[in-house]
Amino acid sequence: MVPALVVLADGTSFTGEALGHEGKTTGEAVFNTSMSGYQEILTDPSYRGQLVTMTMPHIGNYGVNAYDVESDRIQVAGLIVRQASRVASSWRAIATLHEYLVDGRVSAITGVDTRALTRHLRDGGAQMGAIVHGATLSDIPSIVEMIRATPDYGSIDYVAAVSTPTKKKVRLVATPDPYCPWVVTLLDEHTPWTDEEAALPEVAVIDFGVKHSILRYLTLQRLRVTLWPHTTTAEEILASGATSVMLSNGPGDPALMGNAVATTRALLGKMPMFGICLGHQIIGRALGGTTFKLKFGHRGPNQPVMFEAERRVQITSQNHGYAVLIEPGADVQISHRNLNDGTCEGLLSDRLRVMSVQHHPEAGPGPHDALVEFDHFRRWVAKAQ
Repeated sequence: MVPALVVLADGTSFTGEALGHEGKTTGEAVFNTSMSGYQEILTDPSYRGQLVTMTMPHIGNYGVNAYDVESDRIQVAGLIVRQASRVASSWRAIATLHEYLVDGRVSAITGVDTRALTRHLRDGGAQMGAIVHGATLSDIPSIVEMIRATPDYGSIDYVAAVSTPTKKKVRLVATPDPYCPWVVTLLDEHTPWTDEEAALPEVAVIDFGVKHSILRYLTLQRLRVTLWPHTTTAEEILASGATSVMLSNGPGDPALMGNAVATTRALLGKMPMFGICLGHQIIGRALGGTTFKLKFGHRGPNQPVMFEAERRVQITSQNHGYAVLIEPGADVQISHRNLNDGTCEGLLSDRLRVMSVQHHPEAGPGPHDALVEFDHFRRWVAKAQ
């Protein structure tokens, strides 16, 4: 096995062995508390630019398959695990985790004391770091210099790298897999709709790094879904014939999304609007709130959230490093709160027909307690017809 290191910007280091594509990579070091679902995590565009530490000690035992993906590629900057399985023990598997990372040209590391690393990030906060294959302890000073010369995570516009460059139409295709019976396919905007699709109300999804599961559940709600670039203007949406708009999840600091905030502000009250994760943060800023960086973020499938309207707890899947700070008023209510730290997890405005959630109702991975949010949005769309 080739030796490897995880090194953080503060000089802390962890030894391990090389996994995946041979080389080195830098990014913001974060941790995720999921016990499974690593393929969905690897392909989630919201993780662009991040080194993801899995707190579950054994990762990769069921390999990877053709269907459990949230985009068309691995998006993480790197992966850190305690023990990577070299064997894929599942009838669905088409490759091992190592082979998947090699094919995606993503450098990773196994054999790391992920408990110690997670405690360090929990206590000190997320920070920039590096995974370097073939490195020894004597290389740490030069690696720290490399990390400190790397632009900070919050200064980079990752959305531009993960958003669709052109408008697309979304269609579901049936699969033979009973665990994932439908997959998303993106079609050229000039592809004609079927008669059945053409009769459905259209939702314009502004793509800041959308997960395929979001597109899947919107389509299963009997909506005609179009995917728009992150640079789309309010005028383009209003002229398109869409009857509702959704702002997707995505990576990076919402404070960099000034154009998206302006577009959102111009659309408020014009049609039903739904935001998830980064989309929620953009809506929060458009409604006059601010956003701030959490110490180590919420990443995992076990975050308890209070749905205020029904006084009901949802166990949610989350992946975000920023949160919304906003004062409730005549135009906006806080609809959900995180029960761990009290942060805003959702916004609602009946007058403006806006709803948003910080968590991921589509899960992927995670529990499906919050799938009801898609039902709520669909009812708003129906009222607008």
